[in-house]
Amino acid sequence: QVQLVESGGGLVQPGGSLRLSCAASRITFSMYTMGWYRQAPGKQRELVATITSASMTNYADSVKGRFTISRDNAKNTVFLQMNSLKPADTAVYYCNAYRSSLGITRDYWGQGTQVTVSS
Repeated sequence: QVQLVESGGGLVQPGGSLRLSCAASRITFSMYTMGWYRQAPGKQRELVATITSASMTNYADSVKGRFTISRDNAKNTVFLQMNSLKPADTAVYYCNAYRSSLGITRDYWGQGTQVTVSS
């Protein structure tokens, strides 16, 4: 059974930093596009950042210049470094693993980790 386990969430003051991690198991990690999404109360889940198997990155406009996504294929782990955090970044952050090949799509989600930015 595929597992994506997020960690690193918590409470941080505005302007602070957090580093989220997502450890994957039972997938060929290096072949997947990995992503971070978030969902705030009363809002739809939205893309935060993705990183392809070739390490090409994509960011939501709201986090560009503040967040950095990276991956360590040897450890089957994807990271999200979040700096200059704002109250608007408060949400549950979800890890995603996605791969589409030969007509087969595989799409997996973690259970989420809460990030709260508040003074």
